[in-house]
Formats: sequence, C-alpha cells, structure tokens
Amino acid sequence: MDKLNNKSFLRTINIHTDCTTAWKDCLSIIKESVPHITYNTWFLPIKPVEISDSALKVQVPNGFFVEWIEEHYNTLINKTINEVLGDSGKLIYTVLDDKKNDDEINVIIKDEEKKKTTDEISNQLVASPTEEPHETSLNPRYRFENFIKGEGNQLARAAAYAVGENPGETSFNPLFIYGGVGLGKTHLIQAIGNKILEYYPNKKVIYLSSDLFTVEFVEAIQSNSVNDFSNRYKSMDCLIIDDIQFLIGKEKTQDLFFHIFNTLHQSGKQIILSSDKPPKELKGLNERLISRFSWGLTTDIQPPDFETRIAILKNKSNSFGINLSNEIFEYIAHNITSNIRELEGCLIKLLANSSLNGKEIDYELTKRTVKEISTKRHVNISIEYITNVVCEHFKVDENKVREKNRKKEVVLARQTAMFLSKKLTKSSLKTIGLHFGGRDHSTVIHAHNTIEEMISKDSRLKQSIGELKNKIEMSI
Repeated sequence: MDKLNNKSFLRTINIHTDCTTAWKDCLSIIKESVPHITYNTWFLPIKPVEISDSALKVQVPNGFFVEWIEEHYNTLINKTINEVLGDSGKLIYTVLDDKKNDDEINVIIKDEEKKKTTDEISNQLVASPTEEPHETSLNPRYRFENFIKGEGNQLARAAAYAVGENPGETSFNPLFIYGGVGLGKTHLIQAIGNKILEYYPNKKVIYLSSDLFTVEFVEAIQSNSVNDFSNRYKSMDCLIIDDIQFLIGKEKTQDLFFHIFNTLHQSGKQIILSSDKPPKELKGLNERLISRFSWGLTTDIQPPDFETRIAILKNKSNSFGINLSNEIFEYIAHNITSNIRELEGCLIKLLANSSLNGKEIDYELTKRTVKEISTKRHVNISIEYITNVVCEHFKVDENKVREKNRKKEVVLARQTAMFLSKKLTKSSLKTIGLHFGGRDHSTVIHAHNTIEEMISKDSRLKQSIGELKNKIEMSI
C-alpha cells in the first residue's frame, strides 16, 4: 500500500467526530495542490460548522464561492473529501451573506453523482425564511442592508424603503424605477419584496420578469387556464415586475396585465415595476398602461459616482473575504464607471486572474485586468434592438415581422432578426419566438437554419448579415 492510500485508509478507519479537525485535514491536502494565492483566496475563508456521520458542513462567505470551487476545483475537493471522510463522504455548504439569512446548499461531492450546476445552486438560494407556500422567486441576498446608497440612487432607495415598510399605504403606487443596465434596479426592487416579508410574513409577494410573465401567459393560453393565471396574480399583496419594457409588442399580454394592474391598484395592493426608460419613452406600449404607470412615483437610478463605486468595491471584496489596497480600489473605480455590474465583474475577474495564475493581487495585475475588460466590454443586446436595426436595414415596418405576413422581404427580415437574436443574446428559443408574434421555438430553429443555408450560398447576403452583426455589437 503506497503512502497516499495508507493515509486515506487510516483516515477512513479513524472516523472524524470533530468538524475542525476534519476540515483541517482537508485543508492540508488542498494546500499542497493549489497555488498559495488560490488557497488563501478560496479555501482559507471557508469555516467548518459541524460534522455528522460522513457529512461535513462548512460555511462560505457567499454563493459565488460555491460556484467558483465547483467549476474549478471540483475534482480536487472530490478526492479530498473521499480521503478524509471515506467513499460516502459529502460536503454541505452553508452560505452566509448576512446575519439574517443563513441559506444552506447541500452538495454531494461524489464522482458517480451528477454535479450541480450554477443555475441549480442559484435556485436553492431563492427561498426566503418567511416564504409562503407560493413561490416568491425573491433572492434573499438582495436586501437594503447590502445595497450601497449613493447620490445617483438616493431618491429611489428612500422610496423603495418606504414601500417596503408600508406596502400599498404610500402614494408610491405603483413605484416605477428606471435606469440603465447594471445599476441595481433588480437588487432594489427585490429588496422591497424581502423587506415586506420581513415586516409582514403573511403577505403574498411575487417577483418575476416581464418575459417570464409573457411565457406563463402563453402557456396558460395553450392549457386553457388563463383565468387561473390571471387570478393568481390578482391575489397578490405585492406584484414586482422587472424589465416591464419587454411587454412592448405583446398586445394580448399588455391587455391582461392592464386588468391585473387595475384589480391590484383598486384593492390597495402594491405594484413595483422596473424599466430601462421612464414610462413616457416606452414607445409601443399601450397608452392606458403608460398612463397608469405614472400614477404613483417614477424615479431613476443614475450611474454611481466615484465615492459610491469605491464603497461598492469594498463591500463586494469584503463579501469575498479578501482585503485589497485603496490604490487598487481607486484604480478600478477611476476606470470602470458605467455601472455596478461591470465593477463587480472586474473584481471577480481580478480574483480569477490571481487564482488561475497563482499571482498576488497587486497594482500591475489590476491594470492588466481592467485593460482586458475595457477592450471587451460586456454587450447587453436586446431582441428589440436587433429587430429595430434589421428592419431599418431591410426597410420593413417592425410590426410586420410580428404579424403573419409572408411577403418575401418581411420573411427575410424576420428570419434574420431571429438568427441574430439567437447569435447575440442569451435568450431562450421560446423567448425569441415570443418577441416575433408569439411564434414557437421550432420557428426560431427553422429561421436560424434557413439563414445559415442562405449565407452559405449567397455571399452578398453573408456580407450584409455580417455588417448588421458588427453594427449591433459596436453600437451598444
């Protein structure tokens, strides 16, 4: 028996009863297998909680640790747990984002069992401690306590907090929050929902995107259960809809939402909406909806100023359990200015570069990381924008591509827009189809395959679609 197997055998025989000792043994193996910076960043902050039979429970600062370790070090963890706890060993991650929320993720680390995906992990983090039997879809990590207040979001945050304390009782109904991508709208509107459930555990609160609302409505039509669908949302005490602008072009969905809105508002229930634009700029949305969206308070969120960007970076680095110098925070804040998502993305990429290359986080590594992000900005392209650019190119009315119109030029524009939507967005085939008059996923697949075949035979069309793709990517 070689040294490693002998060590593993002895550990298996000597069943651990002390979680601290068990995790210490795990760390000693891990430390020998990863770079020093990786060990300090991703493994040292993990704390043992308890051990029961062959299950070791550990606490990590946030869900991102679970995602990162599973993606990059699953094999190492797998072998380590088997060595220390035996073949039936498993690891239970406890994610602690703040003192009020201790959400547990059970992850069985075994080669023969299915590895949990990031999406499955995220779904397990959704449940609120005070959740009613219905699914709220609120993320418990989105709270006022970890929403960084700044000059650009002061009014929106104050109004949101007031609504969270007294839903349906303020003049902020509906509360309509708008702003650009990555500025914290989703965080803020979900923080309201979590605050309501904290103060009023029995209230029925639900959060969803307008895209999901549309998908559920289409499924209700197909299953002949529209009344059940409508009544479900009319029964809510607080309805939170994200990205309401995606109702544009969906006339039947708008009509149903109009009636749900009226019922809730007349009953004194709270309605909270977010969008990328204020109500009056949502061209293509029913005028009666635009009018109602303006009944309460409309407020925007602006890009964070320098001081707020620094505060956001410090808060995020603390949640990762790392300490960085002010020089690094200031460099990132000076160079990443557009939104919160890019700030956090830069910090995560910095951690990744540090861990994968085995280098300490210093000023030079920070400069290189920021440069990488600056030369390849995250592109947030909407299906609506793609449709607009394509229809303008082919000189076709946008409404025509959503209708049952079989004219050659309309079909070409529709299929090209579907093709580019599949290429340039992360939207599902079902979602793309819904944006084009409620067509199903098979229509999108057909459109994609048709365009692929056409451009393989027509060099001029291939060039045109290439130019359209470049125009869309460059103009965002």
